[in-house]
Amino acid sequence: MSVADSTIVRAACPHDCPDTCAMEVTVAEGRAVKLRGAADMPFTNGALCTKVAHYLERVYSDQRLRFPMKRVGRKGEGRFERISWDEALDTIATKFRAIAADDPRAILPYSYAGTMGLVQGESMDRRFFHRLGASLLDRTICASAGALGWKATVGASIGTDPEAVADAKLILIWGGNPVVSNVHGWRHLQEAKRRGAKLVCIDPRRSETAEKCDLHLAPWPGTDGALALAMMQVLIADDLLDHDYIARHTLGFAQLAERVRECTPEWAAPLIGLPADTIRDLAREYGRAQPSLIRLNYGLNRCAGGGMAVRNIACLPALTGAWRHAAGGALLSTSGNFPIDHHALQRPDLYPKDGRAPRRINMAFIGEALLEAQAPRIRAIYIYNSNPVAVAPDSNRVKAGFAREDLFCVVHELFQTDTADYADILLPATSQLEHRDVHGTYGHLYAVANSPAIAPLAEAKPNTEVFRLLAERMGFDDAALFDSDEQLAAAAFRVSDRRALGVTPQALAQRGWARLNLPQPFVPFAEGSFPTPSGRCEFHSSLLDAMGLDPLPAWHPPAESPVSNPVLAARYPLALITPPARNFLNTSFANLPRFRDGEGGPKLHIHPADAAARGVADGQRLRIHNDRGEFHAQAVVTDSVRRGVVVSPSVWWQKLSGDGNNANAVTSSAPTDMGGGPIFYDCLVEVVRADARA
Repeated sequence: MSVADSTIVRAACPHDCPDTCAMEVTVAEGRAVKLRGAADMPFTNGALCTKVAHYLERVYSDQRLRFPMKRVGRKGEGRFERISWDEALDTIATKFRAIAADDPRAILPYSYAGTMGLVQGESMDRRFFHRLGASLLDRTICASAGALGWKATVGASIGTDPEAVADAKLILIWGGNPVVSNVHGWRHLQEAKRRGAKLVCIDPRRSETAEKCDLHLAPWPGTDGALALAMMQVLIADDLLDHDYIARHTLGFAQLAERVRECTPEWAAPLIGLPADTIRDLAREYGRAQPSLIRLNYGLNRCAGGGMAVRNIACLPALTGAWRHAAGGALLSTSGNFPIDHHALQRPDLYPKDGRAPRRINMAFIGEALLEAQAPRIRAIYIYNSNPVAVAPDSNRVKAGFAREDLFCVVHELFQTDTADYADILLPATSQLEHRDVHGTYGHLYAVANSPAIAPLAEAKPNTEVFRLLAERMGFDDAALFDSDEQLAAAAFRVSDRRALGVTPQALAQRGWARLNLPQPFVPFAEGSFPTPSGRCEFHSSLLDAMGLDPLPAWHPPAESPVSNPVLAARYPLALITPPARNFLNTSFANLPRFRDGEGGPKLHIHPADAAARGVADGQRLRIHNDRGEFHAQAVVTDSVRRGVVVSPSVWWQKLSGDGNNANAVTSSAPTDMGGGPIFYDCLVEVVRADARA
């Protein structure tokens, strides 16, 4: 096959990753034969992660769902028989009409970041369920606590330009593992290190990133907020402050200073498990280094005090004036820079005005919702872009909810996931190479377009097409329910917003990507101008005050730790965290042989002292349990985790884990302090050898 016989199609990586890579797909005779990172897109820089570099194995996997099917076995058994699209759509529409005649809020859509695309992820699906009058879904499972903590302080999900960090002198990588989950951002952090920056990793385990940093600090899970308070106390006590920046661009400094007066390193040390001198040295080094950068991630927001922890950290660069510098400040997410027109995409105005108040369901607690929600009881659920049986906390309750015989369940998926096994109707979905989309991002400042490179495999259909077909069968005649994918993509960004200049459908179609119309480098808060009500960085948050929450930075302890809950810790003394496995992305890729074999089965990393106390040797099979449930994993005895902490890289499909469970059998469905997120990393367990269970 000569080069002349093939074409190059511009595409975008759809997965839940801050890098949102621009890609080039080589197509020959209707088949994608090569995939590579776009060399002309500055952030992608021609490279893809090891998962997406092998994306064609996902597209052409023999595990792909190819035809609609209906259940013929018990729920959870995973037995189906092929049906036509007409039968599938008629069955869904008939069920939905019958339920909606009583109360459409008994129908629940459930989706998250299986694709991050604005077209396939949050357009026609929302329009359809709004028009239906279904329950609304609060999509909280990943980042809602931290996003609210950041917004309460800074005003929006805006921070340091990730391409401008090379001149930083000190970088704190806090609650993230960019070597695994932000590969292209890590490239810029490495460049800063080559230029002399000191990199400090703050993480309860010695991650792949921590291995490459100059210093690793391992606080107890869920105590990042206390560490940030103690750092503020030192900065103020030692006068390592930018008084001019504080006076001109912050709100509530006097109240903050009074709040943290007693939050000394000596106060924090027993809470977080680090020496007071180590905390003090970190604060002083941070206060003296300019430019200083904090690259934080959402790992630290998955604890009972996760929202406040992010808020406390977000206060630090305003105290030192680090925001003055292009390479300084802090970065959690860049998503707030994108002028996405959510109203135009989602059309909430389609919701029926029949006097019934919309009912909201928190996706993170789907087990409780399916088992307990009333007025009305959930009678139907439509799942796409997500795998809740595997990813939601307290999975035994989740499975019990999905096992309800009176629950009509539709799953639209690429593969027969754990959740798909509970479907009544199972629909085949397209991959990213088979449909149109457009993407913002949360890790850089470029919009990326995705053009379909190949025709849908077999009878697979994209989300948008299925919802258009369902709207027709439901008898809906609203024109907005029949917009094409091209029309949806064209509506994604507010063209009137100056930031969208150049991010037009025409420009994106031609090049495949476009940078937002922002200065380069982008220094968002050098002169203040925070998008808060006051226009300042709010140490005293008007948003939290209006919500009836503590308006000042505070200490919210973990729900489950030896310090905060000693009675529980007496029974379950080990803190479990479940960070992403290197070869998976949530549960995506976890079914494919290359990546599953690369992980080698569920693992539990345990400190040698904790292993010895339990008679555990490296490689032994373990039972990890608490009152919520249990799962099994192979012991990895290592000093990469601190004593008292165990780590299980996740998320395994339950049916591929070896025992029918994964780590979410033991995680809690209690909510975070703000934002309604789940506390995945706030979890006490005990560990025993699997052969010692009796």
